[in-house]
Amino acid sequence: MTTTGEEHTAAGTGPWWWVRWRSAVLDASLASASAVECAIEGIPFARDAGLPVPVGVGFGLVAGSVLLLRRRWPIAVVLVSIAITPAQMGFLMGLVGLYTLAASELPRRIIGALAGMSFAGMLIVTFVRAHQGMVRGDVTMGDWFVPFVSITTAIGMTAPPVLLGLYVGARRRLMESLRERADSLERELQLLAERAEERAEWARNEERTRIAREMHDVVAHRVSLMVVHAAALQAVARKDPEKAVKNAALVGDMGRQALTELREMLGVLRTGDGLSSVRVRAVPLAAVGVAAAAAASRAVDDGAEGPSLAELDELVGQSAAAGMVVDLSVEGDTRGYAAEIEQTAYRVVQEALTNVHKHAAGAKTHVRLAHRDAEIAMQVENECPPEPGSASAMHLPSGGNGLVGMKERVAALGGVFVSGPTDSGGFRVSAVIPAEA
Repeated sequence: MTTTGEEHTAAGTGPWWWVRWRSAVLDASLASASAVECAIEGIPFARDAGLPVPVGVGFGLVAGSVLLLRRRWPIAVVLVSIAITPAQMGFLMGLVGLYTLAASELPRRIIGALAGMSFAGMLIVTFVRAHQGMVRGDVTMGDWFVPFVSITTAIGMTAPPVLLGLYVGARRRLMESLRERADSLERELQLLAERAEERAEWARNEERTRIAREMHDVVAHRVSLMVVHAAALQAVARKDPEKAVKNAALVGDMGRQALTELREMLGVLRTGDGLSSVRVRAVPLAAVGVAAAAAASRAVDDGAEGPSLAELDELVGQSAAAGMVVDLSVEGDTRGYAAEIEQTAYRVVQEALTNVHKHAAGAKTHVRLAHRDAEIAMQVENECPPEPGSASAMHLPSGGNGLVGMKERVAALGGVFVSGPTDSGGFRVSAVIPAEA
């Protein structure tokens, strides 16, 4: 992970106000060079001012050493360099001080004011020294020489360090801005990865729930009918061989239908384009969510060849053939619906009939289907079984997930599902699904 400016500063290992030891060594070297320069320039300054040479040298050492504080107090360094300009010392301090000042985060007006003061001081001092040289005869040039030398020297000692400092400061601020943007982008990517993982986990859970619900609907109904027919076959095997043969054929048909539906479902899971490309190892989290969602959508699309409301008569006929007294009534004009709506309506009726076989064998059952303008409604109601305990005698197992699965199916399409016992001792399952889910 990249480091922001504040974290970079906090992570510094240098002494005092320096971030790194390298910066401290550089400033110490510059301060030493400045101190030596000012000490050497202090010798002629002491002679011109009538002071002892050691005083001038000591003054130069102290003044030049101020450059050590350039990162902490750049304004003070520039002011000191301006103050010692008349003594013709501190040129290195002036150059480095102006550069540090321009590269700092100080307001531009302060940088401009101090740079202007340094320019004016250098211009005046150079002009006076050049004019004195002309008067003494040290320099034999025209009148243009003094202003030319003054302006050139002042610009040369002021403009380059200021411009370079402004460029370095702008570049540094740009790099810090890019570093902060990189940190922000990395945090956003991490957050997106966490959200993608959550969505993938949610998609996996939804897919597992959907598969479990489909397996329950396919297996429970077919196997329940097979158990009922097998029980009837056992009862009439010796008394009515012809009916036993018929029941055996029905058991075989139920088994083949169950196997066919299971193969279709497993085929979707094994040969799906998106799901087949998913591997447990080294797969992006987003691909898992996409594959799971694609599998769910494919299951619906492929399910168009599966159960639909057109097969409701056959479903009721299978229960009637198993010995259930069941009647089907349809209200309204029959019309086509989306595949998931028809499949859900079919599964609700199928699971309700399965529950009647399991818990109320022999009870008369009424299946009602109503086509309305904006919705489709279905109701499966069974009366009180004539012989309580007949269902348990067949040893029909129950996983306890049928009603939950029906409710989840209907709720996923924005419908309403209600189930519960009736006053007459029976049980009623009702569901209403919007026509355009």
